Amino acid sequence: MEHHHEHEHGLHEHHEHEHEHHHGIHHHHHTHAIEKLSTIYIVAVALNLLFVIVEAVAGFVGNSLGLLSDAGHNLSDVFSLLLAMIALKLASSHATKRFTYGHRKASVLISLLNAIILLVAVGAIMVESVQKFFNPGEVSGDLIIWTAAIGIVINGLTAWALSRQQQHDINTRGAFLHMLADTLVSVGVVVSGVVIKYTGWTVVDPIIGLVIAVVILVSTWELLSESLRMSTDAVPEGFDVDDIAHHIEELDGVLNVHHIHVWAISTTETALTCHIVIPEATQLEEVTDRVKELLDSLGIHHSTLELETRSSHCHDHDCC
Repeated sequence: MEHHHEHEHGLHEHHEHEHEHHHGIHHHHHTHAIEKLSTIYIVAVALNLLFVIVEAVAGFVGNSLGLLSDAGHNLSDVFSLLLAMIALKLASSHATKRFTYGHRKASVLISLLNAIILLVAVGAIMVESVQKFFNPGEVSGDLIIWTAAIGIVINGLTAWALSRQQQHDINTRGAFLHMLADTLVSVGVVVSGVVIKYTGWTVVDPIIGLVIAVVILVSTWELLSESLRMSTDAVPEGFDVDDIAHHIEELDGVLNVHHIHVWAISTTETALTCHIVIPEATQLEEVTDRVKELLDSLGIHHSTLELETRSSHCHDHDCC
């Protein structure tokens, strides 16, 4: 029996070496994507920091408290971009003896923090908009309109650059939402400034502010709930355990799948462990190959499979 177990273990180890080549290809593409995204973040941080300086100078020159407070708000967005950039680095950190997955999970906590910062920003916009209903501000001057127009271009370009990457990483989605929120706020400032300048209808300013706040809130809610799910090791968005089990059980040589666990290692990587029942120990390597290939195609590149024959299959009530 001991010899039989060693035979299985040996086959499994042999397979791991075979699988390393395929995993290495995936790792190469993943590293290239991270480098590309890092470049986007560096450019975005530089552009937005430059805009904060321009806005602050314009605020001092034009004696505009509105521009100065918006410069402060944009500075918080630079901080959020830096957080997302740090999360990107942490998501690809190497394992240590103490942190066997590296610091990858910290990227999930950063996405949670970014979602909370967005909610605070929404709350601030709502409070300011409600106050403006009762105490309408002065008519927006040309300086404010032009500065906000520059904000639309810079924030809009950053949001556009991040939008192409945001489906792959929840932190990038958070940074994208920050930039989209800023773009919408700048659009609101320009529209309300022009309307107030030509019609004197000051109520348009808080109305646009509240509409923008609701749009950001709806977008942020999904980000917040997904970050919370990931931080509690729930099955990440886009994966269905029953569906994964069904696909594995459809493979040749698989009798049964049980004890499936799927969770997020980081905001970009998903892991899986499961027990698989096979007819004979001699099929261990080929079944493992098939399952690994299937999981790779589903976007799960970190999997630990425990294969057992029908005779050694556990009888725990949780198995099936």
